[in-house]
Amino acid sequence: MSLLRAVLFWFVVTFCEGAEKPHIVFIVADDLGWNDVGFRNPQMITPNLDRLAKAGVILNSSYVQPLCSPSRSCFMSGYFPYHTGLQDGVVRINAAKFLPANLTTIPQKLKQLGYDAHMVGKWHLGFCNWKYTPTERGFDSYLGFYSGDEEYFTHMTNDGKGALDFRFNKTAYKDANGTYSANVFGNRAVEIIENHDDSKPLYLYLPFQDVHGPLEVPPKYENMYKNIENRKRRIYCGMVSALDEAVGNITKALEEKGLMDNLLLVFTTDNGGPTFVAANNLPLRGAKNTLWEGGTKGTGFIYSKSLLKKTGYLNTGMMHAVDWYPTLVELAGGENTDPNMDGVSQYDMLINGGPSKRNEFVYNIYDEREAAAIRYGDLKLMQGSPGDHNGWAPLPHLGIDEDVYEADNQTFPPFMLYNITADPTEHFDLSSKYPDLLDMMKKRLENWKKSRVPAQNDSPVPASNPKYFGGVWSPGWC
Repeated sequence: MSLLRAVLFWFVVTFCEGAEKPHIVFIVADDLGWNDVGFRNPQMITPNLDRLAKAGVILNSSYVQPLCSPSRSCFMSGYFPYHTGLQDGVVRINAAKFLPANLTTIPQKLKQLGYDAHMVGKWHLGFCNWKYTPTERGFDSYLGFYSGDEEYFTHMTNDGKGALDFRFNKTAYKDANGTYSANVFGNRAVEIIENHDDSKPLYLYLPFQDVHGPLEVPPKYENMYKNIENRKRRIYCGMVSALDEAVGNITKALEEKGLMDNLLLVFTTDNGGPTFVAANNLPLRGAKNTLWEGGTKGTGFIYSKSLLKKTGYLNTGMMHAVDWYPTLVELAGGENTDPNMDGVSQYDMLINGGPSKRNEFVYNIYDEREAAAIRYGDLKLMQGSPGDHNGWAPLPHLGIDEDVYEADNQTFPPFMLYNITADPTEHFDLSSKYPDLLDMMKKRLENWKKSRVPAQNDSPVPASNPKYFGGVWSPGWC
């Protein structure tokens, strides 16, 4: 009889409690500007995102990295990129660079807690060896591409080699040729939701391709913005609306499946918008690939029908991309047992409306050049050049199709100091006015730097050439 009781106890813990764990849908937009959503900018047509954001919690101080791969490494590992060797640039398609294999990813952790984990979209965390790819890092299934950017309809890289970078699990996937990626990814997400085993909680990671370059979108979305004369801005806005429609289809499927009743939906960008192409970060300063707020303060929100104790407000609590990992683990009923992790759980802030558990973070500490930025309370310290796009770029001038804003390559003092609470648009450098505060912040930066690890090698690897793999970008060269 005792054996029978043990079996029954195992069944209850595994299946009954597992079913009560909340489902998690984590959506990432690529290169979305701060002001490129309807809930901030009424010129944007994003009814689905607006509805979710306004009924949930809009995150007004949720920080990401200046570029794609570093932010994705934060989401996946809970570590600052300067602790994983991913602080300099992105993971280039032909470089043996990757999220270190010794790190337990968030899908691996959630699977330990009974979750099914699926990924749809852009990986961009290394693929030179199969062990660095999504289905070897905790995901039960994967549909998407490994690299940083490619054509939206052909799913071929636009690097001159014209090779396919699209996978279903580990198999090169050619059936999506001619179909816009937002539709491919949205349809796959709906399929996962419809076929989900109701006895298990679901973790669905959805890093969309939109709205990263190249600027491509079906005409019906571009035509939603006929009032915009600038072609690049018009296409970019259409790409945002295509993403919004996909999110609407996904949430409809969640409702019809009954998963929305016990679910947390997270929406975030991976970095600030590239104003030098067509994005809008106003009123923030800077752009993608800069340490200014416009490159690092990410558009985002959370939504839930049942989990949030407080909704319909603007949350100003400090949060960083590394915090999502321990937050989701706590939401799933687990514990973070990694004492070295940079992330802290923001469960109380997000779910209960409590205060932030964070008072400081590292924007980035580069290895290739003497540049860095940190935050401590209201203060932000920047060392060296923040990047190449340092102004408050307005929208492209109407009627001009070319890229309007070239790199400005300003010269900066060795250190700059800003009060982000009083001056969120970074107009007033306080470094000369408050030398004591500057010295304090410089000491804090030096302390952060003590744990920096060398950046991973970014050199091209000739063996990566897709000609060795049947014209498909494939693992097997590191």
